Amino acid sequence: MPLVRIDVNVGRSPEQICAIADAIHDAIVAEYGIPRRDRFQIITEHHPRQIIAEDAGLGFERSTDVVMIQIFTQAGRTDAAKQALYAEIAQRLDDVGVRGNELFLGYMENGPQDWSFGYGRAQYLTGELSVPDVLPVQARAPSGETH
Repeated sequence: MPLVRIDVNVGRSPEQICAIADAIHDAIVAEYGIPRRDRFQIITEHHPRQIIAEDAGLGFERSTDVVMIQIFTQAGRTDAAKQALYAEIAQRLDDVGVRGNELFLGYMENGPQDWSFGYGRAQYLTGELSVPDVLPVQARAPSGETH
């Protein structure tokens, strides 16, 4: 149940912004096996010069079409699972017109104590919600138990 922040510059149509948000969510569903309705996204449009995304020494340029993504999620996924997610997000965004050089992604991990879904309670700690299994779908046993 990641929380995803998506920051873009003004100028895209509502349909384009929806396509970007859907592409990111679809990639997370595909790679992490979360339920489709387990969707928490914050989409923010910025005026010119409110997003600054320059070269990190990789030799490519970004334009005002940059899409900055922050994913906040439970700790425990492997580096390989994260890299597969990054690749899936990049592919799905490319399919909706966001080039790879226009993508910037930060991934932040936390624990069950760091989430409250309402009423000022940490539902993972109170037992109102089960702590999600963060193993990749392919590593799960058929019965739903993990290895």
